[in-house]
Amino acid sequence: MTDFTSHVPSPPPKWVENFARFGLTAKGVVYCLVGILAFMAAFELGGSSEQGSDKKGVFQFIENQPFGKWLLGLVALGLACYAIWRFIQGFMDTEDNGTDAKGIGKRIRYIFSGIVYGGLAYLAAKMVFGTSSSGGSGGSRETLASELLKQPFGQWLAGIVAIGIIATGIYQIYYGLSDKYKKKVRHAGLKHDIEEKMIQMGKIGYVARGVVWIVIGYLFLKAAMQSNPEKAGGSGSAFQFLESSSYGSYLLGAVAIGLVFYGIFMFMRAKYQPISTT
Repeated sequence: MTDFTSHVPSPPPKWVENFARFGLTAKGVVYCLVGILAFMAAFELGGSSEQGSDKKGVFQFIENQPFGKWLLGLVALGLACYAIWRFIQGFMDTEDNGTDAKGIGKRIRYIFSGIVYGGLAYLAAKMVFGTSSSGGSGGSRETLASELLKQPFGQWLAGIVAIGIIATGIYQIYYGLSDKYKKKVRHAGLKHDIEEKMIQMGKIGYVARGVVWIVIGYLFLKAAMQSNPEKAGGSGSAFQFLESSSYGSYLLGAVAIGLVFYGIFMFMRAKYQPISTT
């Protein structure tokens, strides 16, 4: 007789689930602080600046708190856990995306996310051990722009990367407005009020995140078109760009609140989202 239990999915290994939840929590902490510092910069509260509200600025803020090195170490560890979880999703296909073009695309996004957050974990760890150089998060993008512009057809290469960043931002906004993320929320079997709060937090958060990506891509495109890597920048430069536009303080303030909502959405995912694995 066939053992029917062989067809029942096994629960995720506890260590994978712990990595995912710890990682989502760390990501939530970072985005909440980015949003809070950006909001303070928008309305000139507490001497905050747009450049100081990027992710490295957040790490420095954490480091300056009581027991800051320990707190930053926990954030670095959490981001590393998040990166590892993303690699597991991408390489092991724990979300069952398959091997068709659409599935491969999703898995590549997971891997790319793992690389990005692995880099942030490395930056935070370097600061914990006192080996990080000065400079904002835009430094890595300036370096990338500089290296691309040195290559044959460098402006074209940098332009392609810029378009890719802009496309990522547009997709984030589309993802939020189309409510594609609702599937994971509704699979968690939550109470209706919690579910609706998660959906609203996610929608606002993804749109705000998409706006920041689009501005970063625009700055990278300017660097490509002007063959000037210094024009490229990270989230701090994007915040500065938003603040300098018409009604900039209110625009940056709205984006900052959206990033805080995105951070809260990460906390809710950490608590409620089912973690899939094989």
